[in-house]
This record gives sequence, C-alpha cells and structure tokens, in this order.
Amino acid sequence: MKITDLMIQEAMIMDLQATTKDEAIDELIASLNRNGRINDPVLFKEMIYKREAESSTGIGDGIAMPHAKTKAVNEPTVVFAKSSKGLDFEALDDQPAHIFFMIAAPEGAGNTHLRTLAALSRLLVDSDFISELMNTNTPQEVSALFDAKQAEAAAKEAEKEKAKAEKEAQSAGVSSRANNVKSNAGVIVGNANSEDFVVAVTACPTGIAHTFMAEDALKKKAQEMGINIRVETNGSEGAQNVLTADEIARAKGVIVAADKNVEMDRFDGKPVLQRPVSDGIRKSEELIRKAVNGDAPIYRSQGGGSRGEAASAGKMSVGSKIYKDLMNGISHMLPFVVGGGILLAISFLFEQIASPDNPIVKLLQTIGGGDGAFHFLIPVLAGFIAMSIGDRPALMPGMVGGLMAVNSNAGFLGGLAAGFLAGYVILGLRKALKGLPKAIDGLKPILIYPVLGLLIVGAIAYYIFDPIFGSLNTWLVDVLGNLGTGNKVLLGLLLGGMMAIDMGGPFNKAAYTFAIGVFTSSGNTDGAWMAAVMAGGMAPPLAIALATTFFKSKFTEQERKSGLTNYVLGLSFITEGAIPFAAADPLRVLTSCIIGSAVAGGLTQLWSINVPAPHGGIFVAALANHALLFLLAVAIGSVISGLILGLWKKAPTLVK
Repeated sequence: MKITDLMIQEAMIMDLQATTKDEAIDELIASLNRNGRINDPVLFKEMIYKREAESSTGIGDGIAMPHAKTKAVNEPTVVFAKSSKGLDFEALDDQPAHIFFMIAAPEGAGNTHLRTLAALSRLLVDSDFISELMNTNTPQEVSALFDAKQAEAAAKEAEKEKAKAEKEAQSAGVSSRANNVKSNAGVIVGNANSEDFVVAVTACPTGIAHTFMAEDALKKKAQEMGINIRVETNGSEGAQNVLTADEIARAKGVIVAADKNVEMDRFDGKPVLQRPVSDGIRKSEELIRKAVNGDAPIYRSQGGGSRGEAASAGKMSVGSKIYKDLMNGISHMLPFVVGGGILLAISFLFEQIASPDNPIVKLLQTIGGGDGAFHFLIPVLAGFIAMSIGDRPALMPGMVGGLMAVNSNAGFLGGLAAGFLAGYVILGLRKALKGLPKAIDGLKPILIYPVLGLLIVGAIAYYIFDPIFGSLNTWLVDVLGNLGTGNKVLLGLLLGGMMAIDMGGPFNKAAYTFAIGVFTSSGNTDGAWMAAVMAGGMAPPLAIALATTFFKSKFTEQERKSGLTNYVLGLSFITEGAIPFAAADPLRVLTSCIIGSAVAGGLTQLWSINVPAPHGGIFVAALANHALLFLLAVAIGSVISGLILGLWKKAPTLVK
C-alpha cells in the first residue's frame, strides 16, 4: 500500500490557520470529520489528547505527529498540513512546528495499514525530505513527493536484499559476527568490519509513529558511526524483530527507548539505558555511544515485573518521579470518584422525590457510597501509587495499607502515605534480599514480597496511622465541643475550613461528626452547624469545576474533563470529587479550598442559616430556613477558592 492511499488530497491543509496547539488539533480533526474519515470527533479528540498526555507528539525539527487509534475512526487516514508561520506544539526541541501529520487509525487496523504508517514515520527522520515537503504548494505536489520517496526507498530495500542474498550465497556455511547477517528475528545493521554491537527496543504508547521513527533514527545513526545494531519494535502489531538470547548476550549494551513497559527480565546483567522513545529519535548518537561504551547502569531483574535498578536511572528528577507515581494512583482512582459520586448524587435526588427507604435510593447509595465505589477510593489510590514505584509486588500491600488508613480515620492523606510507603518497602526488600540464592528468585514475587511487604506496611499502618490520626480525630471533636456556640461565625469559619483540609480524613470527619452530634442532640435540630459543614464541603469540588472551566490553560485536558463532573459532585455535597486534584497539587488546591470553605461556613453563621438534613447538598437546600442565602454562601466560597486556585496554579508541562 502506498502512503498516499492513506494521505488523501482532499483532507490536506496547505495553509493551516491555527496559532496554538489546541487550534491546530481542532483544525486537523475538522478536516477528518469533513471527509467522513471519523464518526465521533469528540472521542477522537479525547484519544488525541490522551496520547499527548503521555509525551508531546511535537517530535522536533518542525514536525508534529498527533495520532490516535480508536473506534471513532472509519478509515485509516493521515491528514497532512503546513503552517508557514509555525506554532508552538510543545515540541521536544522547543521549536515551532511547521509540518503536521494527524494519523487516525481504527481499532483492529490491518497489518498493511500499520506497515504503511510505519513507512511514513521512517521517512520523517530524513531532514532533506522534510525540506522538500516545506517547499510544496499543492496537495498534488505532496502526493507526488511521497510516491517518489516511497518508490525510492522500496528500490533501495530491494537492492539491499539482493546484495545480501548474493553475499549469503557466496559465504554459505560460513558464519561471522563481523558480517551483516539476517537472523531469525531481523537484520543486523551497521559496519561489516566492526566488532561493536548493541541492541535496542523502541516502543510508544500507541505503537504507530514514534516506535518506528526511533528505530529508523537508531539504525541510520549506527550506520554513520560504523556500529552494528539490532532494533526490536513494540508497535501496534506487537513485538517485531524480537531480539534473540544470543544477540542480547553478545551486545555491549542495550538501549530501551520506550514510553511503555517492555519485557526487561531478558536483559539481566547487561548495561541498559532506559530513555523515552523521543530520545531514540533525537538523541540516537548519544544513546548508541553510551551503549557501546557500557556507560549505563547494570540491569538486575528482580522478578514479578518489568522494572529493575536501571528503571530509575534515567534523567527524571525526584519531583517528576513522585508526580508520576502520584498520577498513576490518581488516574486509577478517578473512575471510582466519578462513577460513585454521580450515583450518589442521583440517589439524593430520588431521596427527595421518594424517601430514604426507597429501594432505588438504597441501591444507588449502596453501589456508589461507602459500601460500594467510594469504599475503594483510598485503597486504589494507595495501591497504584505503590505499583508505580515497586511494580506488581507493591500493589497488594499498598491497597491494604490504604484500606487500613481509611479504617483508622487517616483519610486520603493516610492513603498517600501508605501508597508511597508500600512502594518503597518493596524496593527496599529487593535490595535487602538481592544476595539470596538465585534458586529462590522465583519465590520472591509470589511469596516473599507479598508476605514481608504486607507485614511491614500493615504494621506501620496499624501502629502509626491508627493511634496518630485516631487520636487527632478525637482531640478535634473534643476541642470543637468545648468551643460551644459563643462565637458562631468563628466556629462556622473553623468547621467550613476543616471540611477542606483533608476531604474525608480526620479533620473533615471531626468537623462533620461534631455537626452531626450537635444536630442529633436534644434541642439542637435546627441544623446550624450542618449548614456550615455542608457549605464548606460543597465549595472544594465546585471551586475545582470553576477553575478548570475559566482557567483552562492551567489544567490538562484530562483535568478539565474531570473538573466538569465536580459541578455535579459539589452540588451534591460530595467533597471527594476534589481529592484527585488535591493529591496532585496539595499546596495550591488545599490552601485555596480551605480559604473558600471557611468563608462559606462563616457566612452561614453570619446569616443564621440552618439546614435540617445531614447530607444532600443542593437537593436539601430548599429545607434551609434561608435557602437562597445558603446557596449564596456556597457560591461565594466556591468562587473565592476557584479564583485563588486559577490565578495561583501553574500551567501544566508535559513530561518529555
């Protein structure tokens, strides 16, 4: 198949009007939609941004290749576009992008299509070819140039295969490591007289473009340097040109240029460079030189995962590593927050129409609440933080530690601590048990790590989380009880602010427990303190929703979408909707939310508002003695928090 079979002329944009990355993506998607190549522009755009969140597809040298593989695509298509002025696409070299290829691949795309896309990707590492593309003026010129280049590449490949076949025929029966030979897995590329040999693996999340560009860049650079190389690709079709055990054994070093997990245990004992796939494209010479010189950490497989000592030996800073681990936990927790929260909100609505004993209300609250989805929030957060640090052996102790944090009133802050604790406990065990006989290596991931990891994490959670946070919770309730009602506004400020301190942890529960205790006490059923805690609990998610709506540039696409659900969660008095944002940026989110929640709580007492219901948010607002003032208090607190967060927060940067 020719590349131009996918790169239809009708969809080409020879004068891109966009001036920003978002505008460029929208313009390219619009072209796909106009030409009937996609059936769901919204889903396709979501998948494009999901790929961008992994790493920028602005590969540098003026090229951007946004791509996605999704059921929203009707036919495999590549949209070519040119921008004479160029625009900031967050490229890896921080230079403007002038040439764009938006790749749309359907789920289950045939091998022919994927091979054609791989051929396109390989052409784009040729700087002369890019210069020629920049000089085209019409879609016809673009198509002619691609057809000519693909034909030229095919002719060179055929000539190379013919020469290789003749050479192999002449030297039949003679094997030499110095010759370029075809193994059962692929071709060794390089200098026939060189003894320097390295192996490499390339992989990107979608396996469409960067995987093959990195492969071609490494091969070309190795040939220039006179070094032999074998490259395995982990693309959409799976692993191709798989490295053999013999090749790995005799390689001087291993390059893993990948943005997703690849099989690593086979490299045990070898110098391994683990870098992003973009480095395979842009820093191929540096990687090859270091691999040949053995200038890389020695990889030690520990079993039970794809990670070893070399995995953490890249250039990622401590802060970036913590953020990556945190995001792994948050991304897995989000579906529980959204799914459970929406069902709870619907249950509150049904409760007002029917009654608390209504079967539908009970069903929805059981599925979404503390006995269902919400029961897993903190354990899932902790478990997947741990897994990001220590791989699969850390998942179970992390989840158990998170559950124990919940049961001991430690809240999401305790869950964060449990997750990081479990991950680093497993890393510590790996180092501590490194000297054990290799005969029991197989027992480590299935017996030793689970038992010792769970024991250590569980013991720390039991002896530290429970007494510290439990005592703190009890102390706070006692302090609040002794304050009495002497200064209602001060107490309202305090209760409202406490609802946002840890969003489900001891502070939040202490404030809510105090309000419930007063609410259920004889003669105090007017719900004054319930108004304060409810307003304080509604403000954080609403503030998040407002900030992500009105300060879009400060949040990622995923955060903006998650922010929309916080409108529903906030109005329903489900503070947990703000937890993923608070966990990702605790200083800014918690500080801004505490201020707004405190204001909301204080205003309810200034205006003598009471809400005679323990939960429900907007669905019980009509029961308040001053319903409009209650909603105004919530709105003021939410806007204050949203403004502080939106103005304070820094714009996101993609990890390169």
